[in-house]
Amino acid sequence: MTNLQKQIENLNNEMSSQLPKETLLAFSNSIVDLKNKGIENNCIKEGMKVPRFVLKSVKGTIIDSDNLFGEYDKIVIVFFRGVWCPYCNLELRALQTSLDKIENGKVKLLAVSPQKIKHSLSMMENNEISFDILFDENNVFAQQLDISFQLQDFVVPHYQQLGIDLREYNGDSQNTLPVPAVFVVDKNYNITYSFVDTNYMNRIDIDELIMNL
Repeated sequence: MTNLQKQIENLNNEMSSQLPKETLLAFSNSIVDLKNKGIENNCIKEGMKVPRFVLKSVKGTIIDSDNLFGEYDKIVIVFFRGVWCPYCNLELRALQTSLDKIENGKVKLLAVSPQKIKHSLSMMENNEISFDILFDENNVFAQQLDISFQLQDFVVPHYQQLGIDLREYNGDSQNTLPVPAVFVVDKNYNITYSFVDTNYMNRIDIDELIMNL
């Protein structure tokens, strides 16, 4: 078990003891519903191609994948939900800890989220993140990869009770999110490795990611 997996296990225990049973049940039912929708089977995956993307970095620059591939052989694209998600914070911190191993050679790590830039900036500062976080406005890029979903109506009130208003965080009235996903993409835009899981509590094994760069 990796350090990230141990941290997630501890977080799961905390959530189980702190959240109301009704909220835990709603979250569990949400995961089952997403599994049944077949997102993991129908989304883009290893052996397929990622489209060219042009997204704004929270640092204020425009990131064009064509330009990146003029400098790097591979890009690691990490989709996460937002600053409000403790699992996303754990994952990004773990990626930062392993950044030297991930970006060893001509590899570039990018994180992508639909949340407003100000929230990603806060997340970068709080977690001491040095890699770029890109703004996927209205989940357009995630939709292109078929990893976007609309948060179910029965879950929204539980999010709001926890102070999570996706309309405020994302500026998206549809309550859309990406499922946690990681793609390793080569110069030809081929996906050479992918991780997609509709259970937000499951995150990539970073050692496995490094082995597949």
